[in-house]
Amino acid sequence: MKHLTRRLAVIATVGATLALAAGAALADSGKTIRLLVGFPAGGGTDAIARTLADKLRGELNTNVIVENKPGAGGQLAAQALKAAPADGTTLFLSHDHTISILPLVVKNPGYEPHKDFVPVAGFATFVNALAVSGGTPAKSVDEYVKWVQTQGGGKGAVGVPAPASVPEFLVKVIAQRYQLDLVAAPYRGSAPMIGDMLGNQIAAGVGSIPDFIDQHKAGKLRVVAVLGGARQAALPEVPTFAELGLKGFEDVPYYGVFAPAGTPRATLDEFSAALQRVIAMPEVRERLSGLGLAVGHSSGEQLAARERAYSATWAKIIKDSGFQPQ
Repeated sequence: MKHLTRRLAVIATVGATLALAAGAALADSGKTIRLLVGFPAGGGTDAIARTLADKLRGELNTNVIVENKPGAGGQLAAQALKAAPADGTTLFLSHDHTISILPLVVKNPGYEPHKDFVPVAGFATFVNALAVSGGTPAKSVDEYVKWVQTQGGGKGAVGVPAPASVPEFLVKVIAQRYQLDLVAAPYRGSAPMIGDMLGNQIAAGVGSIPDFIDQHKAGKLRVVAVLGGARQAALPEVPTFAELGLKGFEDVPYYGVFAPAGTPRATLDEFSAALQRVIAMPEVRERLSGLGLAVGHSSGEQLAARERAYSATWAKIIKDSGFQPQ
């Protein structure tokens, strides 16, 4: 019995040691962590990732780099995550489009989120918005509608950051609501879309608040309406579409971090805890809030539940729109 007790004690000690080592897999490891971003440098998601990476370096005491893999609405970055080793050194910072929407609109995106990835943590939610370029005189949705009617006979193009994205479906809904012939013009990310808006190459765009807010505050673009159930703290003067009569889009998108399936739980928990400390820093919270995010930490399990509910909501909207996966 004594021998058995000693053996169990040894096993428990070894197990605790292994768990501690796994928990320290990132901190003080000297390994570089790649934080993949599926959109170009200069866009809203890139700015968010770089803000977080800068502080995560100190929290984890290891190098954290942002690696942009733009293209196909984040598919290339997601495919890179799937192919990466499940050791915590490659993570994916993404919003809803790549994780929840692309699998609904693309027949074979090259990954299955629920099979190939594991949610690490959520850190914010945001809303999408309609913005108009400085080349239009419109300062409200009604003024934009009247401008399209007079300038283009009711026809116009609206930029979206990616094809078959939530913004593209919103363009269709806006067109139906205001009886306009609007065509969604897809870009490879928000940065080139906003570049064309600033150059008055396209009169309007639908994207996230983080994409538009800096240019809006500078007076170079004008956000005229936001989605969601309430006005945004960063843009209190901008009405919601629900206020304007376009309801049913109150479920807001999310931002989260994902890892390859099979990544050790201790490693996931370590990064999640570090991320929670980072977004609690006043300067980080101020920066992210200034970008139009509602900042708040959620566990991997909570992020997974939110993703499933969001996917279910948009699966119905996409089906009802008549869109066929490409």
